[in-house]
Amino acid sequence: MKTASPGKRLRRLIKKKTLLLPGAYNALSALQIEQAGFEAIYISGAGMANGVAGLPDTGPLTLTEVITQVRYITKVVGIPVIADADTGFGEGPQLHRAVEAFEAAGVAAIQIEDQVFPKRCGHLSGKEVISALEMAEKIKTAVRARQDPDFLIIARTDARGVTHFQDAVNRAKRYLDAGADIIFPEALRSADEFSRFADAVPASLMANMTEFGKSPPLGLEVLSKMGYRLVLFPMTLLRIAAKGIEEGLAQLKKEGTSVGMIGKMQTRQALYQLIGYDAPPSKGEKRKK
Repeated sequence: MKTASPGKRLRRLIKKKTLLLPGAYNALSALQIEQAGFEAIYISGAGMANGVAGLPDTGPLTLTEVITQVRYITKVVGIPVIADADTGFGEGPQLHRAVEAFEAAGVAAIQIEDQVFPKRCGHLSGKEVISALEMAEKIKTAVRARQDPDFLIIARTDARGVTHFQDAVNRAKRYLDAGADIIFPEALRSADEFSRFADAVPASLMANMTEFGKSPPLGLEVLSKMGYRLVLFPMTLLRIAAKGIEEGLAQLKKEGTSVGMIGKMQTRQALYQLIGYDAPPSKGEKRKK
């Protein structure tokens, strides 16, 4: 029996329910997300830039660098993965090649945004967006490039933080006409804006609940009732891990021993079980069958 593609499995999930997606910044965090019982994973571009390369979220990694990290993740987990493709790694042939690379790496969907490159974090000021026409052409290119018709193209618009709310709505409709499967309005400012956007844009929608940003912290149930099908917590795990490392280093420096922190640590046995220490390298591929 032929296994459904990652895109097909993600489409089936979205049809049934709203998904909560924690952001993975490496393969270990992706494994932990799967182990915790989540049904899909989001690979955060910011998390990868910050957590893997120690760089800001301005699109600093090359396509080759990103695909390498993506493959580490898709090879060890069996649940669908959505990858942040930032501004698409170029236009025309470059974007076409990027879409092919992500699909070949085993992800179910990619997200492309309408910012000018080099981009900025979606919840910072000083962003710029390309024209709606340019972004629509990017979406058309991405749709033509995919081999599997179930591979999802997610179009993110940063217009709310650059121009105004109505521009974000207008762009979303234009991106749907260009072939986008899901719309991601970044950095909406209130619960009312999330609700009005969902009413104005008849499509599957993605919401970003990143901490310390411009959007209010809305729960899964609230957003689901509004009509959102994907709810991201892209940097939650990295922020928790970074704070834990910061506190652990301070305690280690002060006490000169890790004994007092043993209770806060994942045990050797738990780590080995998580990564399949005695399992074959193809563990992730076997889970998908």
